[in-house]
Amino acid sequence: MFKPRYTLTDTLLANISVTERLYGQLEALRIPRELQLNLERNNLVTSTYISNSIEGNPLTLPEVTNLLLGDRVPVNRNEKEVHNYFDILKNLDEYSKSILSLDTVSTIHKRLLTDVKIDIAGVIRNKPVAVGSYYYDGGIRRLKIQHQPPYHKQQEIRAELNALLAWTEQSNLPTSLLTGIFHHQFVYIHPFGDGNGRTCRLLMALIFLQKHYSINKYFVLDDYYDIDRLQYSEKLHSADSGDKTMWLEYFTDGIKYSLQGALAKAKDAIVTVALSKQPTPREKDALELFQSHQEVSSAMVGTRLHVSRQQAHKLLQVLEKRGFVKKIGSTKASYYVLV
Repeated sequence: MFKPRYTLTDTLLANISVTERLYGQLEALRIPRELQLNLERNNLVTSTYISNSIEGNPLTLPEVTNLLLGDRVPVNRNEKEVHNYFDILKNLDEYSKSILSLDTVSTIHKRLLTDVKIDIAGVIRNKPVAVGSYYYDGGIRRLKIQHQPPYHKQQEIRAELNALLAWTEQSNLPTSLLTGIFHHQFVYIHPFGDGNGRTCRLLMALIFLQKHYSINKYFVLDDYYDIDRLQYSEKLHSADSGDKTMWLEYFTDGIKYSLQGALAKAKDAIVTVALSKQPTPREKDALELFQSHQEVSSAMVGTRLHVSRQQAHKLLQVLEKRGFVKKIGSTKASYYVLV
């Protein structure tokens, strides 16, 4: 039976409270649909880039954006890793109604490593592994070990993972605390030969969705950890001793940071959209005609503004495109009315 050890410090309690308040503010925003779709698309791309970059994928953000939004077919391992992650992330709703089970975890891992590492895709490891980072010492490539998972046999790894998944399903902890505990314990178990970090971050996003947090719609989970990857790794492995308090304070700091950034970005975007819809002085002059006339023609606009009929027609077309007026008819006798 899995039983996490941590202390509910003042920092943790404050972070949990602020996180829930910030998310409530995000949900309360009246974001235009077109803007919402654009924000969500950018969140998906950014999250995909960061999560893969943390694991050493060399593709830049512009390269990832071009690959994913340009609808290109991935041709090498780096591109396939990114493409697979993006495909799972944008379709996580497929799993949101299901129980978080070993089958779900294995399926996501298998999809993640499709055409990348077919031999271990979706397969729980059955041998020891070491977790760390490579560095060069006098021209020699060495591995700095940060964690050696204590479970080596497939049977015991399955048992530990099932215990974590069962606890996650049954827990009533605040979502930010729950996902932080899950994050560390999953990478501590390290169930697969490769792809554990990316699989874990996808599963955390899934848990947020299951707890009714629209993570892809509103915010990116990984941007805080990308600021200082060494600190991210050190804080994560600080919990290997058993006490997860320090890690959870850092983790919830990250969620708070991500939500603050998302809220500011959404508010700025809403203001930008609103300002872009404000009529120009020339457009205001044309719109004033509608105060005294229910129906306005291009000829009337031309006379009022002292411009040619063609210029007046183009001005009315712009007003129609921006949603101020609507055209009635399709002949020279057509006219415009306020929307």
